[in-house]
Amino acid sequence: MIRKFIYAIVVVKGLMVIWGILGFIEYFAPSVTFGLQDANFPLGTQFLHWLLIVLTGAVFIVGFLLRWRHTPFATITMYATLATLCFVETVDFNAFGGGSKRFFIMAAEYALYIALSMYLLRSKQAKERFGYRELSHNKANSADAKSRAAD
Repeated sequence: MIRKFIYAIVVVKGLMVIWGILGFIEYFAPSVTFGLQDANFPLGTQFLHWLLIVLTGAVFIVGFLLRWRHTPFATITMYATLATLCFVETVDFNAFGGGSKRFFIMAAEYALYIALSMYLLRSKQAKERFGYRELSHNKANSADAKSRAAD
């Protein structure tokens, strides 16, 4: 099951792109309603919301298809932007219906970003797919020691 998890991430990122596109359709054509807009968000915040959702999904999918070695790092950067926007939407604009439960939902979203980031950085499947290797602390120390010994 865990070996197929990276494909589940691809599916979820595809759904994010679709969700973001639907949000943009509703944003630019208010007569078309899917119920995706949050009336508490200013227009600029709402635009940024959909842009980041589409970009996060697209960055991962394109990186996955091209086996771009920076995909995990670019995706984690997108998670950081989404987390920042989530904080603004939650604190300033009462996302998730307001009240204290919004902070629990925000915390769950942050926990998801952290878990996905750990998977992208540490899983064998991500390392194989994107062709990067983790630099071992011990290898770095031994290479540094060999370099100093040669001097």
